[in-house]
Amino acid sequence: MTDLHELYRDLHRHPELSLQEFRTAGVLADVLRPLGCDVTTGVGGTGVVGVLRNGDGPLVMLRADIDALPVQEKTGLPYASTVRATNADGEDVPVAHACGHDMHATCLVGAAAELARTRAEWSGTLLVVFQPAEELGCGARNMVEDGLFDRFGKPEVVLAQHVSPLPAGMIAHGSGPLMAASDSVRVTLFGRGGHGSAPETAVDPVLMAAHTVVRLQGIVAREIAPSDRAVVTVGRLQAGTKENVIPETAEIGINIRTFDEHVRGIVRGAVERIVRAEATASGAPREPEFDWYDGTPVLVSDPDATARTVEAFAEHFGKHNLIPGAVVNASEDVGVFGTAAGVPTVFWFFGGTDFSTREPGQPVAMNHSPEFAPDIEPTLSTGVDALVVAARAWLG
Repeated sequence: MTDLHELYRDLHRHPELSLQEFRTAGVLADVLRPLGCDVTTGVGGTGVVGVLRNGDGPLVMLRADIDALPVQEKTGLPYASTVRATNADGEDVPVAHACGHDMHATCLVGAAAELARTRAEWSGTLLVVFQPAEELGCGARNMVEDGLFDRFGKPEVVLAQHVSPLPAGMIAHGSGPLMAASDSVRVTLFGRGGHGSAPETAVDPVLMAAHTVVRLQGIVAREIAPSDRAVVTVGRLQAGTKENVIPETAEIGINIRTFDEHVRGIVRGAVERIVRAEATASGAPREPEFDWYDGTPVLVSDPDATARTVEAFAEHFGKHNLIPGAVVNASEDVGVFGTAAGVPTVFWFFGGTDFSTREPGQPVAMNHSPEFAPDIEPTLSTGVDALVVAARAWLG
């Protein structure tokens, strides 16, 4: 069996962007095969599936995501990433595992190894799924559309976890909606170009975009009930090439987070209404264009299935190491698997920060930060144990 610490460092050192996880998939397939798993690669693009059969009993699915982010790592670790890659837009970008998916994948390998070693203690079938493109919100859907459950069987439950900057060794759990639905849209606003010295001869899409950005902030403040949760973020505004040239177009990148389908519809509709209204108010020569993408549903941890799994966690880790988890506005597409199969999903967070090694008051990097990297231990051991304990709670 490959040393898990070395596997983690290798994956961390060699991150790959969403839909480009070819090396990662190959490494994971290679370490799964000696465990006795039937391994299939290329599922949903770059996904890897391992099936470990061990007699009669339920089929239980464990899932880990494997893609990295276009982030320049600044951890200073000896195994830090220096990788650069070409993204989908043809741009050269830095790449790093700034969300901990390398830890997720390593934990899943470790769990598969432990369950393979202890086959006398359980029965059934283990479905090990390494999912690509979680950061784009399409990886789970791609695997389902590639026949994941038709080809490998429908599980009784989908189990998954995420590392976070909680204290290492701790498990945070929740029941019901845990993570937000996410929707992104690229908006193109059309103006009429001209000379900066003669704005009256042009229609300025930069001014149009600026008014739109400000007006969008009123959606949550004035159109969503205070008892509901929603976030509207403008993360990108691009226009023009020179300060004295009024450009033809401006582009806005907008992201929405919601927890309710009705609220989700209100926010999406309000975004389009406001964009169109500002274009009309500015005298735009063309209607704006909307390109909606990266839609991810609300992640719901099934209450009954979660209670069963958390009971096993309490017995193994002790109740003092369990934390009721807060609902977070970040998103995860793992729920697509459970919804597609018609089975419950159970999701939890495990801590990745060893506070005993940090100076008092030293800031802790969050996921997606250039400084984010979990402490290898006891994070890795906790993540492996959590997956094993959760799987055994459902296997025969």
